[in-house]
Amino acid sequence: MLPWFQDQFPLYLAPMAGITDTIFRQLCKEQGADVMVTEFVSAEGIFRRNERTLEYLEFIEAERPLGVQLFGGDPEHLGEAARMVGEWKQPDFIDLNFGCPVNKVVSKNGGSSLLRDCPLLERVARAVVKGAAPLPVTAKIRIGWCEQTINATTTARILEDCGVQAIAVHGRTKEQGYSGRANWDVIAEVAAATSLPVIGNGDIASAADAVGAMKCGVRGLMIGRAAMSTPWIFREIKHYVSTGEILAPPPLETQWAFIIRHCRWKVEVEGSELHAMQSMRTRLMAYSRGMPEAKQLRFRFAHVASLAEMEDIAAENMARAAAEAVAA
Repeated sequence: MLPWFQDQFPLYLAPMAGITDTIFRQLCKEQGADVMVTEFVSAEGIFRRNERTLEYLEFIEAERPLGVQLFGGDPEHLGEAARMVGEWKQPDFIDLNFGCPVNKVVSKNGGSSLLRDCPLLERVARAVVKGAAPLPVTAKIRIGWCEQTINATTTARILEDCGVQAIAVHGRTKEQGYSGRANWDVIAEVAAATSLPVIGNGDIASAADAVGAMKCGVRGLMIGRAAMSTPWIFREIKHYVSTGEILAPPPLETQWAFIIRHCRWKVEVEGSELHAMQSMRTRLMAYSRGMPEAKQLRFRFAHVASLAEMEDIAAENMARAAAEAVAA
């Protein structure tokens, strides 16, 4: 069994393209996330030693346990890519992406496209388990391609037979994308159908959601979009599980300090303040959810270009919130 399942109920930060870089992974680790997974990485890019692709493999020791997530549709190349990653970077595990619904990935026979081709999925899994050895291999799947072809229990059994050691299940189909509700009944069926640890994923936006999800027989939880806007959700879940108390969100000042720190760290890594702040705009939109004057913040975030602007926005937002609190 993977060691992080032996004495705890681990909380995973979901791999999200363009989001879960090493900076954000470290920030979430500080907030209580237990297991990290890189943004998905093209096996073909690794196989061909593409310089841009190799940048996605970077991580630091403090992020462990960490897995590198691979996607692709060529079993031989995926197996070799897994071997190369293990040799170069020594992550704690290799993760297989059978869940991405994005058409540019699916059209290349990657991600969730393999959910409708179980023989190919099996060949990929076997090749990666062999290539990655002695590193363990995990996988992330969706419950199926569409509502009429939900096959997550079958997929999970195939992966278990291939030697995969844990499975994360997103409770939506490929056709759903990120719309509608996650089907936790199917996640519970997968947990009951395999002896492997199953990590549940989908619609966990609060500590109460997490506690409800734990009742489905899963051995861990994976949190994605909620972590983008409230990275402290990991701490809130752990507090609720251990005490039964709902932990209040951090004060507005603490939230702004976290956001500014993220921006500063991004500038330090990127080297170019303008480029870094432009790349942070989508991240800032997510942070604005639930903050006072969120609509106005989003307008300003869409044009922010410097740390000084960010500090001004933060100061003005906190001042107005304080004034409104006094007036109330």
